[in-house]
Amino acid sequence: MPRAQEHGSCTSLTQDPSECPGLEARLATGGRRRGRPRRRSAGRKNGGWVQNCGTAGVLQEISGSISTADGSALVKLGNTTVICGVKAEFAAPPVDAPDRGYVVPNVDLPPLCSSRFRTGPPGEEAQVTSQFIADIVDNSQIIKKEDLCISPGKLAWVLYCDLICLDYDGNILDACTFALLAALKNVQLPEVTINEETALAEVNLKKKSYLNVRTNPVATSFAVFDDTLLIVDPTGEEEHLSTGTLTVVTDEDGKLCCLHKPGGSGLTGAKLQDCMSRAVTRHKEVSKLLDEVIQSMKHK
Repeated sequence: MPRAQEHGSCTSLTQDPSECPGLEARLATGGRRRGRPRRRSAGRKNGGWVQNCGTAGVLQEISGSISTADGSALVKLGNTTVICGVKAEFAAPPVDAPDRGYVVPNVDLPPLCSSRFRTGPPGEEAQVTSQFIADIVDNSQIIKKEDLCISPGKLAWVLYCDLICLDYDGNILDACTFALLAALKNVQLPEVTINEETALAEVNLKKKSYLNVRTNPVATSFAVFDDTLLIVDPTGEEEHLSTGTLTVVTDEDGKLCCLHKPGGSGLTGAKLQDCMSRAVTRHKEVSKLLDEVIQSMKHK
């Protein structure tokens, strides 16, 4: 079954938010390090699979984008574009966990990204995607919430992770996961101490440190066609025509962090195991590219 359109499979990431004073500049491509573009094709069928030629479904580009955020990333996965901004604020720790902070993700799918969405309260897909990202944060322990505690029972960091889709063409779960991971990797928090005399927080903006990102969860989505054909990294049209979808999230050790299958046609155990194996392979490809570009940014 030929693919209607293939997603890109190269990556790029920069972090120079000082040159981005306005929205146009925030989304501008200046200073990006671009990866090698991948040849597009009509698809390749192999044992019930249709996948992109080359490295299937790897990031097309990532870039640090928002100057007013503590960390940000703009990810393009094929024609789907998601921007993530992380804002850090102070908050009192939870009463039942006085040594923990908070990570609060929120996904917005505005009419800007596709005509299928309308203005008003978040729709079902936006809510499902937000919960999916929250589950990944909790299950993968990408950030240990104990690391966000400043003073037990008194003060902690809360990280508001706002993800906005700028262009929608399917595979939103993968794009949001990549954007969140990339944004968290370039978050820098200032040193904070509690003054014992005044009991007030003192912030040292000259001394910042990167977040301790403990795991690298990567999502891999599949479009299912009656358990006879699966498409890796599906477009919006392929998702619409499919009889079901499946998203597998794994970490760098190959452990399963999350599995999301919102109904649709079922999968045999063999097909499911094959999906998980392909997700592990894709994780290695994406993580390698992401780490290379982040390291190049830190040495600038």
